[in-house]
Amino acid sequence: MARQIEFAGKSGNLYRYTALEEDRLLPPAGANYVICKPADRGVDILFVGETDSLARLVWREQLAYARDTYGDEANVLTRLNVRSAVRLAEQEDLLEEYRPPMNAGA
Repeated sequence: MARQIEFAGKSGNLYRYTALEEDRLLPPAGANYVICKPADRGVDILFVGETDSLARLVWREQLAYARDTYGDEANVLTRLNVRSAVRLAEQEDLLEEYRPPMNAGA
């Protein structure tokens, strides 16, 4: 999987996400995150989330579930966004475009 991937939201806005290095110290900063897996043409988005602190590791539970369900190639990518309103708008934009299976019913 590429180190950086751009995702287009339903609005047409582009969001550049970077692969998360799970073993490095993570900043206590707000971020959006995408859990995805390689696909024939790019990646399949499995989950879209946001957090007010990457360091809290809230994404780990979803990543473990994705790997159990969709295979060990599932990975998490992040994009730092300090403001809550920006994170929520970006999350909604991506959810509307991709309709990830792990967000169904959320």
